[in-house]
Amino acid sequence: MTHRIIVTGAAGFIGSNIVRGLNARGITDIIAVDNLTQADKFRNLVDLQIADYVDKTEFYEAFAHGRYGAVDTVFHEGACSDTMQHDGRYMMSNNYAASRALLDACVERGTRLLYASSAAVYGASERFVELPEYERPLNVYGYSKLLFDQLVRRRLHGARSQVAGFRYFNVYGPGEQHKARMASVAWHHYNQFRERGRVELFGAYGGYGPGEQRRDFVLVDDVVAVNLWFFDHPRHSGVFNLGSGRAQPFNDIAHAVVNALRARAGQQELSLQQMVDEHLVSYIDFPDTLRGKYQCFTQAELHSLRSVGCDHAFADVARGVRSYIERLPTQG
Repeated sequence: MTHRIIVTGAAGFIGSNIVRGLNARGITDIIAVDNLTQADKFRNLVDLQIADYVDKTEFYEAFAHGRYGAVDTVFHEGACSDTMQHDGRYMMSNNYAASRALLDACVERGTRLLYASSAAVYGASERFVELPEYERPLNVYGYSKLLFDQLVRRRLHGARSQVAGFRYFNVYGPGEQHKARMASVAWHHYNQFRERGRVELFGAYGGYGPGEQRRDFVLVDDVVAVNLWFFDHPRHSGVFNLGSGRAQPFNDIAHAVVNALRARAGQQELSLQQMVDEHLVSYIDFPDTLRGKYQCFTQAELHSLRSVGCDHAFADVARGVRSYIERLPTQG
């Protein structure tokens, strides 16, 4: 069976990895949608097989009018993911209004929609369950994602095709090099260590010791695997957490990155304390700009994901970061 697929945000981090995952299955009838104003994102598409590329400014109206023929599934990864973006009108237009138009068109045309939500919807919550009482975004980015999730929940009963949203936690892995400050901690640590010979983490904040703030870090390979599981199981719709189910300290990321780079250089592994003692890992004051806007703890509760039968096994930080570093360049 052939599938015509659309991937929005296809030149981005998660979108390009989804295209790669589809290509690995022999699926190449893929329309890639993105905005290449930031031109260096093209690098994520170079070794991928797609049928066409469409600028996002042309896409939404054209899709609504059926210009791309019979489309099986849209993987909607396109969004403004800058949590520090303060232009609320831009954020709501880009993340909510465009997604709403896409949902309307998919429901009308019977096209399946698998889309990116975010753990930012939980904000200040201490639990991370897909229920309204735990949804407390701290910024307009989180709100833009929550508002669309709420719309999806209202529309699910009337939809004749699959609609599934995934609340991504802290995703890391190949293909994120263009994201600048919004790239993963693992990417920043990799670059810091290569450029300065040390890694910097935030000091004590929010009741957590230096580098001990905890996040649910999830390898992009696992994110792709779950998206493709839902692609294979079209009867399952809803809004689902997509994280590893583990809360691990930032110290674990630094420890894994430094040891992976030391292994590459033929050096022995060190403990975290040894790294601190040798000034390979250091701590800086928590920035004032993030106070009150920062999630010190996230951990995906995976009951909803498991309840529909998705039993994918997620990599922990030690294994996932090592896999990531092994795929990053040794020079340049």
